[in-house]
Amino acid sequence: MPVQKIQGYNCMIVLSPAGDEWLMCKRRKDPYKGLYNLVGGKIEVGEDGEHAAYRELFEETSITAEQITLERLMTFDYPLDGCYVEVWAGQLKQPAEVSGDENELCWLPLTEDFFDMKKFAGEGNIGHMLEILKLHPERWNVKL
Repeated sequence: MPVQKIQGYNCMIVLSPAGDEWLMCKRRKDPYKGLYNLVGGKIEVGEDGEHAAYRELFEETSITAEQITLERLMTFDYPLDGCYVEVWAGQLKQPAEVSGDENELCWLPLTEDFFDMKKFAGEGNIGHMLEILKLHPERWNVKL
């Protein structure tokens, strides 16, 4: 039986310095066209996951490693789809100007219902990620 290649992806939770908002993008193409999602992208073959997270974050938002420290929060494994998704989280050290060409970027308050699948991508995963962040107040200054 041939070995199936597993594609890695990542997404980044970027919290505002105050901890009351996180950076989202509104998808311009499928999957999830028109829905809000976290920024992220593909992990290249042979690329370290942390390096890929900082690379994708910079490519999509112009946020640099000097402005934020990312920590891996969780990994979703999708064997039926031949992929996995690493979720990284960090809080900006100071307010930062964000810009990117791929999707519209915006800050959304953490009071949103991130389980609303008509508004947010990921089949409820974004809401789950927020709930996990809230379990670790020693790492992230989340304000609801």
